[in-house]
Amino acid sequence: MDYKNHIAQKLNIEGVSTEEIQSFITPTPSQDMGDYALPCFRFAKALRKSPVAIAEQLAGEFVTDDIITDVKAVNGYLNFTVNRMGFCSATLKSVLSEKQNYGSSNEGNGKTVCIDYSSINIAKPFHIGHLSTTVLGSSLYKIFNFLGYKAVGINHLGDYGTQFGKLIYAYKAWGDKQTVEKEGLKELTRLYVKFHEEAETHPEMEDAARAYFKNIEQGEQSAMQLFNWFKELTLTQIEKIYDLLNVKFDSYAGESFYNDKMQPVIDELKAKNLLTESDGAMVVDLSAYDMPPCIILRSDGASLYATRDLAAAFYRKNTYDFDKCLYVVAYQQNLHFMQIFKVLELLQKDWHKDMVHVSYGMVSLEDGSMSTRKGKVVWLEEVIEKCIEKCLAIIDEKNPNLENKEQVAKQVGVGAVIFGALSNNKIKDIVFSYNKVLNFDGETGPYVQYTAARCSGVLAKADINFEDYTLPNKLESCEYELIAHLSTFGDTVKAAAEKYEPCFITRYAIDLAKLYNKFYFECKILTAEDKNLVKFRLALTKAVRITIENALSLLGISAPERM
Repeated sequence: MDYKNHIAQKLNIEGVSTEEIQSFITPTPSQDMGDYALPCFRFAKALRKSPVAIAEQLAGEFVTDDIITDVKAVNGYLNFTVNRMGFCSATLKSVLSEKQNYGSSNEGNGKTVCIDYSSINIAKPFHIGHLSTTVLGSSLYKIFNFLGYKAVGINHLGDYGTQFGKLIYAYKAWGDKQTVEKEGLKELTRLYVKFHEEAETHPEMEDAARAYFKNIEQGEQSAMQLFNWFKELTLTQIEKIYDLLNVKFDSYAGESFYNDKMQPVIDELKAKNLLTESDGAMVVDLSAYDMPPCIILRSDGASLYATRDLAAAFYRKNTYDFDKCLYVVAYQQNLHFMQIFKVLELLQKDWHKDMVHVSYGMVSLEDGSMSTRKGKVVWLEEVIEKCIEKCLAIIDEKNPNLENKEQVAKQVGVGAVIFGALSNNKIKDIVFSYNKVLNFDGETGPYVQYTAARCSGVLAKADINFEDYTLPNKLESCEYELIAHLSTFGDTVKAAAEKYEPCFITRYAIDLAKLYNKFYFECKILTAEDKNLVKFRLALTKAVRITIENALSLLGISAPERM
């Protein structure tokens, strides 16, 4: 039952469409206030009345029925109470019948969303700082697919620039193939750090590095062999981390992919008289928009990030004809994307309005920041492995006879890392704490996973077929609260997509786990005297398990059967 639509159809507000009314209706924060609320302050200006007067008028005009049993005007809000038994029956039926599709929709059918995330640098560490972009983008990818969109996951690899000239210089000077093959990215990082240490006293090395990079740009064979080798080593190693994190991509088109696609963009900028010269460089003047110039070509004719990002935007629009193009990139790049989007607007590309910078805060460990150049780096793979090891130690202590405990430790350890990164609003900086993310009693991934396992444990002990359950004549308050929360999952997923905030889903999952555990301790499930009550509570437990599993899957997290 679409209660919001039903309510909206019964309301008549001058100058406001049914669709608009429906979009304003939200669940109430407390069941004492009813089930749904319409804030009437949204109509005050158009109707030239106070929100209180509007709410009272609408309440007087609204005709209740067997679906909406009561309506009240409260401080400028219109609060609606649904037929709770019908509501609970419909909600449980939806969850149990739709299963892994519960909460999904087809609202995105025929629409494409490109999502640029992770975007790691070739031959550089995949470190803790890459955690947010990787899991945030991956979750948005899953959320949009769940809502019927065609999501295109893009790993815009950092595989272009003078750092590759530096790495070739360092490899030729101090590296060897056997060590690089054995140590992979750690050895390449050591060589990169050594270059910067030596270059402090030998600045001529910078010129040599630029020369090596020019060889790459010109396709010189020996330089390209090393460049492609470094790239292959990197992708092989990071693919293991992506597999651990349940992260997928549809495209690995990095910066170098756009090397031959920049000139048409430059030509169009020239044709529309948007390029001007500044100290030998070619720029788009954005001073009229309170922004510094967007540099397109340096004084030596070299391209920059902006040039390649503009070429990538054109390519993505032409290739995917996206409805939205998201860039999951840290907030330090706010100005960069403001410039890119403004240049597209000045190029009269009406799709510039469909470009979105999904900015996020930084991740650090409790002991401080990082610098690849100085060799101060915290490898993401090591963070994940440490979480898995700590989780296995907890299992060995609390449930040493658990079957497949190594697999469970992996699911919980990885889940803790992902959930910890997605627990708060994306813009907040995160200080990663092993003890905090692995807390089985706090608002964490392991707590939610443990609740899912608890549901499975209850269901495994049941020796009764509960598919033919019926609702009891009277629901306990904790039962109604649980079902009411189950009913909001679809709205939560939609809100997470609209705001680009997977934390809406982590919070939903935590609240659902809390409500189920309250129900678990307050109500007899398997030992209730009434046989139908046992069936109903088992059905409710099954619905909770399904919904937790669906929520966690949208974050990229598994829901173990046992813990």
